[in-house]
Amino acid sequence: MRLLNRSAASISRHRRRRGAGLVLLLMGLLLSGGLYAAFSPSSTADDARTQAEMVENGRRLFLTGCASCHGQNAEGLTTINGQMIGPSLVGVGAAAVDFQVGTGRMPMAFPGVQAPEKPEVYNEEEVADLAAYVASLAPGPAIPSEEDYSTEGMSEEEKEAAIVRGGQIFLTNCTACHNFTGAGGAMPHGGYAPSLLETDPKHIYEAMLTGPQSMDVFSNGNIPPEAKKDVIAYIESMREQPGYGGFGLGGLGPVSEGAFAWIAGIGTMVGFAVWIAAHTTRSQKKKGHAA
Repeated sequence: MRLLNRSAASISRHRRRRGAGLVLLLMGLLLSGGLYAAFSPSSTADDARTQAEMVENGRRLFLTGCASCHGQNAEGLTTINGQMIGPSLVGVGAAAVDFQVGTGRMPMAFPGVQAPEKPEVYNEEEVADLAAYVASLAPGPAIPSEEDYSTEGMSEEEKEAAIVRGGQIFLTNCTACHNFTGAGGAMPHGGYAPSLLETDPKHIYEAMLTGPQSMDVFSNGNIPPEAKKDVIAYIESMREQPGYGGFGLGGLGPVSEGAFAWIAGIGTMVGFAVWIAAHTTRSQKKKGHAA
């Protein structure tokens, strides 16, 4: 008992010493700092290292699958006659890569007027690495987040208002190529505007942002991000809209309607006129023989 009292008195004297509080404070700081470092999310240095790894992986993929058309440093390639093999990718941004590679349009089997959509060659991680590499070459449009293009969080009233606003933008800027129903159509020089009715909203947003192939670029200065989401809401509403008025003919507008009118309408009339003329000629021959 006497020993315990003596120890307690000794601890009490140490606590009253001038440096004891400072030692306890340092121990507390070291303990809290160690716990934070152990359980906190990855630091900025880790994020930068991960981004560097993505860029390095993307460069390896680029040299293997893309450099033959776009050059070793994505500077673009042309033939001796000046014909473009692949354009420069410096400054196109990650969004352009995510659209072209994510829809299977790139890599192309051979250069052509327009890259058709086909099954993807690279998985999502590889697409992200390629986008990170191209984005590291020069500033350009970034890959949009889900909040930029998704309409799932909208209420019914907000969605209806967005559809009205998006319809006005679409009818003004998009129907000349994609048709008023979004079904697409032919364009000059062998190009075509693809159908938008099955296109992922993310890729619609990226297409407006980057202007792939013959499409115009609708930057955020021309059409703000909120307006782009309105256009997506309008396109999604067209997918659910039933067809009225009989045969829709693919919703391709005057081209298909004119072809149908010429073949089925005028063609039938011409055939009927030929039949009448032939029948009249046979009747006259029979009368002549009878006389």
